[in-house]
Amino acid sequence: MTQEPVLYARNLVKRYGRVTAINRCDFDLMPGEILAVIGDNGAGKSSLIKAVSGAVVPDEGEIYLEGKQVLFRSPIEAREHGIETVYQTLAMSPALSIADNMFMGREIRMDGMLGKVFRKLDKKKMEEIARQKLNDLGLLTIQNINQAVETLSGGQRQGVAVARAAAFGSKVIILDEPTAALGVKESRKVLELILDVRSRGIPIILISHNMPHVFEVADRIHVHRLGKRLCVIDPKDYSMSDAVAFMTGAKEPDTVAA
Repeated sequence: MTQEPVLYARNLVKRYGRVTAINRCDFDLMPGEILAVIGDNGAGKSSLIKAVSGAVVPDEGEIYLEGKQVLFRSPIEAREHGIETVYQTLAMSPALSIADNMFMGREIRMDGMLGKVFRKLDKKKMEEIARQKLNDLGLLTIQNINQAVETLSGGQRQGVAVARAAAFGSKVIILDEPTAALGVKESRKVLELILDVRSRGIPIILISHNMPHVFEVADRIHVHRLGKRLCVIDPKDYSMSDAVAFMTGAKEPDTVAA
């Protein structure tokens, strides 16, 4: 019995004036997998991910989540459907605490009059949940849930962002270049964190230029070229140089999808 993709797209098109960023593109994310998306600069992979995460609305084509057709008009709508995205810029408020950043945009209010009328936040509850989520993902190195995010290292910040996505992304997590600005040691921790999230059954879309990282953690690799999916390869069957050759057009794949 073949598994149905948890998230898939068919014939996606996105044009910006005369430029076609997504050109009749298909996309499949299977349950519980890490799918890496690679492509040269300008290949249209960012536009594809933005379409899937609600940041842009495609001009044509369909997107399906758990078998049902969806149309996200904003990242908030995608988030409400259980799709969380961690962007390269992290989109965190450095001066706010870890707990505040974890719950930004989805703060928990206190019960009764205090919450409903005075809109008072339940700080204690948010801190407890944030601590629990970080503990679940083995981020115990962060001692104080109330410390400002600006006091954390790059790897710790990325860890908090991934923990936030894992805490609320019930169906799909999209990671955009999660190790781009990190050193070797911190990158290692983030890769372990990604594998940990996957082990919990949450499928992950990983956009990365770092081929060793892609080949280390990905179950399948979606190669994007000229605005569409060129092929999907199994990292066990191909080398990094093969993947780069497909991306750049130096080599054509035997099959169009796997």
